Amino acid sequence: MPTTLAVHPIALPITSIQGTLAFDAPVDLGPPEIGCAPGRPGGDVIPVDGHVRRRLEQWCHRYAQAVVEIVSGDRPVTQVLRWTTPEVYDSLGRRAQLVAAAAARRPGQGRREAAVRSQVLGVRTCFVTPGRLEASIHVRHGERSRAMAACFEVINGRWQCSALEFA
Repeated sequence: MPTTLAVHPIALPITSIQGTLAFDAPVDLGPPEIGCAPGRPGGDVIPVDGHVRRRLEQWCHRYAQAVVEIVSGDRPVTQVLRWTTPEVYDSLGRRAQLVAAAAARRPGQGRREAAVRSQVLGVRTCFVTPGRLEASIHVRHGERSRAMAACFEVINGRWQCSALEFA
């Protein structure tokens, strides 16, 4: 014989912030503003000269392309040693080893078969301090898009990648 349980509702207080952020922000239903403040393009914390921005974004793009090729096994990790902190270098080498082991080959030796090559499509930077920038990187692998995030800092007089995340 089935047993029935009696369910008694319990009155729980419902707060006004349940399921929302706990601050009161005014709601603006108008269209967003186009453009940005003079001297501060994008999401920069500090103003940056346009020429410096372009040079560093181009350098970040080349660095990111090298990293993508290292991870896929087309380039040895030693090629970014000069521009990478030891922690990031070790992590990148380990990642290249794992990817190569999964494909039963050696890292940095290239791929014999006609494989799909990853390509960096875009880099967006945010200058946090004069010696530190953060970058978001759009990578295309075949028909799929991937993302990378990197932090670059001036260490020992040159720009080095101090953090690198793949998504």
